[in-house]
Amino acid sequence: MRPDKLIRIALRSIARTKMRSTLTALGIIIGVGAVIVMVAIGHGAKSRIEQSIRNLGTNMVVITPGAATTGGVSQGAGSFNRLTVEDAEKLKREAMLLAEVTPVVMTFSRVRGAGNNWRTPIYGVDVSYRSIRDWNVDAGQFFDAADVRSRRKVCLLGATVAEALFPGQDAVGQEVIVRGVPFKVIGVLARKGQTADGSDQDDLVAAPYTTIRERLDGRNFIAQILGSAWAPADVGAAMEEAKAIMRESHGLGEWEADDFTVRNQADIADAATGTTEVMTILLAAIAGISLLVGGIGIMNIMLVSVTERTREIGIRMAIGARPGDVLAQFLVEAVVLSLLGGALGVGLGYAGSWLVGELTGWPTRIDAMTVGVALGFSAGVGVFFGFWPARKAAALSPIDALRYE
Repeated sequence: MRPDKLIRIALRSIARTKMRSTLTALGIIIGVGAVIVMVAIGHGAKSRIEQSIRNLGTNMVVITPGAATTGGVSQGAGSFNRLTVEDAEKLKREAMLLAEVTPVVMTFSRVRGAGNNWRTPIYGVDVSYRSIRDWNVDAGQFFDAADVRSRRKVCLLGATVAEALFPGQDAVGQEVIVRGVPFKVIGVLARKGQTADGSDQDDLVAAPYTTIRERLDGRNFIAQILGSAWAPADVGAAMEEAKAIMRESHGLGEWEADDFTVRNQADIADAATGTTEVMTILLAAIAGISLLVGGIGIMNIMLVSVTERTREIGIRMAIGARPGDVLAQFLVEAVVLSLLGGALGVGLGYAGSWLVGELTGWPTRIDAMTVGVALGFSAGVGVFFGFWPARKAAALSPIDALRYE
């Protein structure tokens, strides 16, 4: 029997029992819809994390303090700080694969302006911080090398700080007080939003590191050193080069472990996106259980259908239908029912993903592969769970089927 004729027969059979067919396909509909929604949420979370990583900077290499060891037990990353401005200057001079380098001096303090107060991190950085972090200025301008050399008391505010201290006002040209030291606001940084861990990137004040060291932070050691490789392909080699220069700067012997840590965005992104991928797989697996339940429902209804249509099967066999024709008829009917449920499930998945995005503000993304896999899986469920009822129908004896009441 031709495939198109088998499909028409299957559609007529499904149409005769619309309500029962709809209820039978409900498990498939819910299963496919749930898989698409869960995967869309997972993909959206991954893309959001990747965007947050991109917001951190361009081809960035991060050097942070190492870990101290007490009694043979590591005290954790950052517990042993030997990073200095001199390390950053040595990297600037000698690193061939780093386009930009900046020391980062960081302290926390209350900032006052226009009668308002706000506690925020204060970042002392070099001019290159702007290009390393790929950070635009919404208003005003970034400080220049002359401001760094002369230790000028100028600063830029993150968008969050600017709104907190100068709501409804232009912050540029205003004055803020940090631990009794007045700073002139020369710019407001463009908004970057939250990082993957939920911290607000716009909650900061940036100023020349020379000014911060002299006026606010008298410590010899700095929080971190940031660098930017010339190109993404150079990041790995730039990390190795920076590591060698830092070891030389700290006078470490071959047998001594690093007293610093070198990382890049790829390490952070791999860890973060790896977590979301595991979450997506788990969510999709849980939703996939609905597909299996739907498949069992299809098998049960097809068994009932075989029983109800026993005389019809006998008549078909009596006028020349072969067992293979009967098998194909019922198998195609199960697959068509599954695919119809899958198609409705895709529509439900798109609607559910849109609704989740609207209600929560969480990004969702559906790709063609997810839809194809969901539909393919629903067809597979139809074949798997429809084969037994179809085989049972094909195995009926024509004489016994005609006598069935």
